Amino acid sequence: MHLNGPPGIGKSTLAQLYVEDHPGVLNLDIDVLRGMIGGSRRRFAQTGEIVRPIAIAMAGTQLVAGYDVVMPQYLGRLSEIERFEAVARHSGASFCEIMLMDTKERSLERFTRRSEVAELAWHVHVQQVVADNGGLPLLADMHDRLTDVLHARPRAAVIASTEGAVQETYWLLAEVLDAGFDLGDHETTLGR
Repeated sequence: MHLNGPPGIGKSTLAQLYVEDHPGVLNLDIDVLRGMIGGSRRRFAQTGEIVRPIAIAMAGTQLVAGYDVVMPQYLGRLSEIERFEAVARHSGASFCEIMLMDTKERSLERFTRRSEVAELAWHVHVQQVVADNGGLPLLADMHDRLTDVLHARPRAAVIASTEGAVQETYWLLAEVLDAGFDLGDHETTLGR
């Protein structure tokens, strides 16, 4: 399962809730892996290029062994999504693509607020990375790329993510998964 969405939307939180309820499922949080690579704080983008092949190998190993994977990661390029989808298909697994979304304006506000009250040092670091690479216009562009992804990948399920409604959003995720991944097109938006 790929949980996609803008930064700060709740992907990692939902992934952690999911693995706590589903023993044996790997929470393949690429940002956690990124922190395991030396120099990742100074070379954020370059470290991403190192980490993605590691994540692909981990996903393949887990899936071939017959266990599931949840990957909470913003991916705004089709080629990156297709790489992870290919690993799932090659391993004989289904690829469930879920997009957590809020409006662009609320997504930007949520990211900013998350960094202001950051419980994790990682959130503060990501705020600085975003600031160094374009700030709010960068985040707006990332949101736009996700909209483009949805147009190109209409089978992705869209879940409306409401700030502060973690449990409700998790229930919507459970509904998507209970539906068997086959929601037709992204016109089927759960929530709001």
